[in-house]
Amino acid sequence: MEHSHGAARADSDKLAHDLTERFRQVLSSKRMNDLSTTRSASPSPRDFGTPQPPPVHAAPPSYVKNIPLHPEPPVDARSMRFKNMLHSLSSMPLRWENPGLLDEALRVVPLQQIYGEAEEESQILQAEAESLGSGKKAAWGYQDCVVRALLRWFKRSFFSWVNNPPCSRCYSPTVAVGITAPLPDEQARGANQVEAYKCSHQACQNYERFPRYNDAFVLLQTRKGRCGEWANCFSMLCRAIGSRVRWVWNAEDHVWTEVYSAHRKRWVHVDACEEAWDKPRLYTDGWGKKLSYCIAFSADGAMDVTRRYVRDSKHAAERNRVPESVLLHIMDEIRSTRRNNMPKQDKYRLNGEDMRELKELSSYLISSIAYNVSKLKPEDIVNGQITQRQPDPDTLKALEGRTSGNAQWIRSRGEGARGQPNQDPRNQHPH
Repeated sequence: MEHSHGAARADSDKLAHDLTERFRQVLSSKRMNDLSTTRSASPSPRDFGTPQPPPVHAAPPSYVKNIPLHPEPPVDARSMRFKNMLHSLSSMPLRWENPGLLDEALRVVPLQQIYGEAEEESQILQAEAESLGSGKKAAWGYQDCVVRALLRWFKRSFFSWVNNPPCSRCYSPTVAVGITAPLPDEQARGANQVEAYKCSHQACQNYERFPRYNDAFVLLQTRKGRCGEWANCFSMLCRAIGSRVRWVWNAEDHVWTEVYSAHRKRWVHVDACEEAWDKPRLYTDGWGKKLSYCIAFSADGAMDVTRRYVRDSKHAAERNRVPESVLLHIMDEIRSTRRNNMPKQDKYRLNGEDMRELKELSSYLISSIAYNVSKLKPEDIVNGQITQRQPDPDTLKALEGRTSGNAQWIRSRGEGARGQPNQDPRNQHPH
């Protein structure tokens, strides 16, 4: 009997392994077909002889006046630098379009666990929707549940956070001493800068190097870093399981991910560092930060999504890198470059998505104005000023200070909790 049970278990394990491998092969083949039909390997110069669909202009954030605006090319040196920086940042998602990299990424993901959890959650959500009456739609679709399961596994089991790397000789804490040039091997693996740390133990005094790798393939092996490495690797894994992803750059030195939900027909905020799903107000109402620019980059273009994360003027940092009309031009330029060689139907589909998103972003401004007006009291109108009130409990629900990183590092960035002062950022590139 024991022998027969063992043989049955072995057959079951072999069947699960074979099915997993077949799934990887099917997903890999589908990815190759999608890439070959929708996007060329490198964009060619723009064909001015072919009629182009009208560009979709990203509307300015709610605290910018003098609208509507029209795109204007940058002319001064400061605007040109900002343009060049955004074009450089926009190349990040293109690195995840390598089929070989995505196939390799699938090998490190426990697909049985991820899809098992997703199936269970999807069934629960569907049952909850049906209990509310016929025709009700589940909160999230199956693919959304897959990304949510991937997020939990990535945060809890796969990637680790690094503030100061421990001493490799005596395992004592280390102290940061500055930035050093990368070694040839580190540079070849995508590290443009290396942080240097010194062992705090008096008898050791060993020095540690912490390369900041930008190559997602290398991050699959190192599996450690801070928000830049987390967002890079997690976004690539989302792409590997078939989701459309964005890499969101924030001028206040943070990066995160957005995943497109076909079920909800909108982009969803995802922060792997915080295991946060659809919490766009986490950074303002939760961490107490002020944000200026939040730019989302995908393989299909770019979009100024600041209004998704900044819902009122008290959380709006000054936007003085470029005039708003110049930013519109840069967004259109990146979008046109990425979509130049696409089939016409794909261009119109993406333009339709852009218009829906702009409508969504505009609705946040309208909702904010309506909410503030509804809270006005007669004495506010008489006195000409609004009295301070307690924050809306629905706004603050499930939002808290930063959880990734040690307490000292979080305090130095002003991301501990609501109302803490925000640091003045001087670094334009994400860490």
